[in-house]
Amino acid sequence: MLNFNAPPLKNTTAEPVWKVLIYDRFGQDIISPLLSVKELRDMGITLHLLLHSDRDPIPDVPAVYFVMPTEENIDRICQDLRNQLYESYYLNFISAISRSKLEDIASAALAANAVSQVTKVFDQYLNFITLEDDMFILCHQNKELISYHAINRADIQDTDMEAIMDTIVDSLFCFFVTLGAVPIIRCPRGNAAEMVAVVNTVELESNLRDARNSLFTGDNMAAGQFSFQRPLFVLADRNVDMATPLHHTWTYQALIHDVLDFHLNRVMMEEGAGAEPSPAGARPKKKSRKSYDLTAADKFWQKHKGSPFPEVAESVQEELDTYRAQEDEVKRLKSIMGLEGEDEGAISMLSDNTAKLTSAVSSLPELLEKKRLIDLHTNVATAVLDHIKSRKLDVYFEYEEKLMSKSTLDKSLLDIISDPDAGTPEDKMRLFLIYYITAQQAPSECGDKRLSNNSITNINCCHIELFWFHLIFSRAFTKMAATPANYGNSGVKPMGLFSRVMNTGSQFVMEGVKNLVLKQHNLPVTRILDNLMEMKSHPETDDYRYFDPKMLRGSERYNITPLISAIVFVVGGGNYIEYQNLVDYTKSKQGKKVVYGCSELFNAAQFIKQLSQLGQK
Repeated sequence: MLNFNAPPLKNTTAEPVWKVLIYDRFGQDIISPLLSVKELRDMGITLHLLLHSDRDPIPDVPAVYFVMPTEENIDRICQDLRNQLYESYYLNFISAISRSKLEDIASAALAANAVSQVTKVFDQYLNFITLEDDMFILCHQNKELISYHAINRADIQDTDMEAIMDTIVDSLFCFFVTLGAVPIIRCPRGNAAEMVAVVNTVELESNLRDARNSLFTGDNMAAGQFSFQRPLFVLADRNVDMATPLHHTWTYQALIHDVLDFHLNRVMMEEGAGAEPSPAGARPKKKSRKSYDLTAADKFWQKHKGSPFPEVAESVQEELDTYRAQEDEVKRLKSIMGLEGEDEGAISMLSDNTAKLTSAVSSLPELLEKKRLIDLHTNVATAVLDHIKSRKLDVYFEYEEKLMSKSTLDKSLLDIISDPDAGTPEDKMRLFLIYYITAQQAPSECGDKRLSNNSITNINCCHIELFWFHLIFSRAFTKMAATPANYGNSGVKPMGLFSRVMNTGSQFVMEGVKNLVLKQHNLPVTRILDNLMEMKSHPETDDYRYFDPKMLRGSERYNITPLISAIVFVVGGGNYIEYQNLVDYTKSKQGKKVVYGCSELFNAAQFIKQLSQLGQK
């Protein structure tokens, strides 16, 4: 698309054609996790601007538009044509544009005498956001329209639910067009996931029947990475596992999402004004906000994003020590090269050190980039560590793992909840909800009389009132009770004290933090996938519905060979804990490929907020 919808020429020294990129907020969200400003510039994008910003005419430059085909956007494009802002227009729509809106653009182009300047119009079918090579979400803008709260409202009208289904299915259709594959669909019965599966199947079937305009034939199929075998598409409902989104986590990426401001692969952090106190009477300095991009080009991030936090802290320290050693070597060589001629030892070493210094200097850009990434992860990991220590997140994580795996508890729930130094009110609420979910019964029936409403109300959980709590979970449990969530043989084992990061010279003071190592186990969504991919008979998935858009309606021919590629999609929202669990599962299954998707990505605080909104209705 950025190369005017032609394949980019590789290994060419020719300069790209310089152009401007015009996008709306949806287009910006799709592009930002994929391409940096430098990468856009390498592709010839000199300027990237929002469609509805004030833009000056640049009459001798082509413009690539990447926008949703909304009424408001179409009107602005027509206005750009009338104002003759650019030399030529390459219009790319994120979702398919309707014929009537296409006619509006044609009329505006005719009126502005700019028909020849509208060079290309494309439906790109890119209405989803790719955060990782194996992870996608549907949207970031207007995500409340398809949120867990929106889907599970008690007063939802049929028309509202149809609009939600249409929005979700439009994005999933775009996903499969981009993938170049028609999936085999499996879903549970009687919930939102089944509704998505039915509407999605109808959408795919109608496109396949239209032989002239089908998007799953010829070149489109050839481009698909799954074209050699059709993927399995597993739809899951968020209500199948309510505990995981509330769970305190221990891996790097999931921790960042839980405790910091992390959206679309970018961390926003407040930076302190420094250790120096402000002069007496002076106004305190404002904290500035700094952003860090965690991208695929960052090798440390790619290697450690799924690692337990203590391992990450040790690795950052190792990287820092290695960098300092390299830096000291450059300084040493410079010092030797600067010695006066009377030093015979230095002169005898000159030729050898010249080569070494040349090598060191040539690697300087690489060294500086390494230092930037070390600084990035030092700052981010330090911020995460501050939360772990101040809120005792290691204690919460360990206790919740024991609850979810039905292990023996070394202390009572009330001991943690009533400890004023252990976590925020929200942390305590999360722990209590997990206790309630894993017990599969009301607190008064859980065997601990002390866990009455009165004792829990003392948590004083911000805006959360307990009156909604029984309402929401009694409603959710009617869906969960038939198949109680089993969290497998999870748990953690404490290891010895940290080695490198306990040193006095370490950037990370880990004293008081437990060195916990994760045990490999399958969360409910991963287990459902495993049952369906491996064709296992299991009560949890035996009654899952089967849809094949390529088959005639009414025929029930099941696939009988285990599949090697799958997409798992959670209707109602997902999280990085589930994603990482699927990544770990895939690593243990050689030759398998799994992609994780969800209608929205939320952390525990965002999920609790949606639950509280449900209770207030």
